[in-house]
Amino acid sequence: MNQLNPNKLNLSKWTAVSPQNREKHFLVTELIRDEEGVVQQCVLEAVLTHRQQMLPWQQLKDSDCWQQGWS
Repeated sequence: MNQLNPNKLNLSKWTAVSPQNREKHFLVTELIRDEEGVVQQCVLEAVLTHRQQMLPWQQLKDSDCWQQGWS
């Protein structure tokens, strides 16, 4: 499991362990917060296609799916 601080995820770089549609490298472009300001989700943008997807930030902790940084 990756150790993460959700407040520092903005503009962080991620590599998909199992890329789909040649989308391997991603950048966190936005953090979605609740009424209290707690990070709930993040928006990942694929570097190659600029496709965006929203997912709970906790999924980035799964080292079977995501690797921090670009490799």
